[in-house]
Amino acid sequence: MNRGGFSIRRFLGISAMLSRFSRMIGIPLTKSGRQRKLGAIIYRLLGL
Repeated sequence: MNRGGFSIRRFLGISAMLSRFSRMIGIPLTKSGRQRKLGAIIYRLLGL
């Protein structure tokens, strides 16, 4: 059974703060999230 590891970022609330901030501004903070959002915008603009 995988118990996961201790994360100082989760313990201090940094992960939750970044998540709330990202939702508030509407732009993902991860590289893959930004790429996915940009791809969706381009896809919509092309009308596909």
